[in-house]
Amino acid sequence: MTSITQHSIRITSPALYGVRAWSERLQGALAIGLLALGAWQGLAALTAPAAQHRLAQVLDGSSILAGRTAAAVNFVEAHYLPADGVLRAAGGVARWGIFRSGGPQVAVGCNDWLYLTDELRPWPDASAHMQARADTLSRIAGQLAARNIGLVVTLVPDKARIEAATRCGTPRSAQADARYAAFMDLLKTRAIPAVDLAAPMTAARQDGPVFYRTDTHWNQRGAAMMADVVAKAAMTAAPEIGDAGFRFRTDRAEAPTQGPGDMLRLMSLDQVPDLAVKLRPSPDLQNLEQTVQVEAPAETGGLLDDAPGGGVVLLGSSFSLNGNFHGRLQEALHTPVGNFAEAGGGFASSARTYFKGGAFADTPPKLVIWEIPERVVGQPLDAADRALAEGW
Repeated sequence: MTSITQHSIRITSPALYGVRAWSERLQGALAIGLLALGAWQGLAALTAPAAQHRLAQVLDGSSILAGRTAAAVNFVEAHYLPADGVLRAAGGVARWGIFRSGGPQVAVGCNDWLYLTDELRPWPDASAHMQARADTLSRIAGQLAARNIGLVVTLVPDKARIEAATRCGTPRSAQADARYAAFMDLLKTRAIPAVDLAAPMTAARQDGPVFYRTDTHWNQRGAAMMADVVAKAAMTAAPEIGDAGFRFRTDRAEAPTQGPGDMLRLMSLDQVPDLAVKLRPSPDLQNLEQTVQVEAPAETGGLLDDAPGGGVVLLGSSFSLNGNFHGRLQEALHTPVGNFAEAGGGFASSARTYFKGGAFADTPPKLVIWEIPERVVGQPLDAADRALAEGW
């Protein structure tokens, strides 16, 4: 028995040695490949145009000594890796597919409805922040009135408020539930003209969605209906804008295309393909609308403030840039509207930019329509809020 065992060992040992040697070579090749891949990813990130622009600002001696250069390199390596998008998408697919989770910024309802968590959560000191913003609006309303300029505030209710039925159990804080009415009361107390969109949007929702499923903004139907509501309030606040003789037409594309889907982007799923196997919530589809001017009074030169009854300015956030709200508002008012809204503008950003700019100084409007998303009014004040509170 001993001789057989020893003989077997003598036969199999060279084979085991060969397998071990092949395994070690394979591990070494994989390690070299991974190092090469990492080096390529790092170099590609550093040479990306956006990275080059960021690094060019911190390549001096003082920045190197202060650590700003190292911090910029770390940022580049964290955000500009070529594989970053693929890795994020894979994580998003796994998170949604396994746990039906949208991550920290997106709450998932039923039937692929998505909601911003900012619309659901409470904010510290929200009451004080709402009062500060209402005070800013009151001061600006007084300054505008002194120059015979009207103001209409348009508070856009949260998607989570209007499309509550498809939240399907996703909770919302009591503070968030009370926020809209609380801010409208603050405006009323200060005698600031404000349009209540919550009631007409809730009524319109009975006949179909007024927000996109996978985007935080109103859809084209909701934007068109609310543009009519805002236009009526605007003409009540400033009858002189009236019907200036302009005519607009809204055209719809024949073929449907995907809607904006900003929450798919927040979930890192915006670039994920739609396959037979469902890897993400289904994108919204829409027949894209575009409003164009088709007629103008013969006596106008086409400038906004030269137009009879013209001089209307729209301030606000991405709600004024989405769903063709701006086009529908012009169509409802029968007059051009200067759109100074900013994506991500929140409460104050676009207003501060406009009031400090040449357009306001050189050609002051007859009416300012200031669109404000409900979700921002209770959030902590940012630099733009504080700057606007101090004056333009």
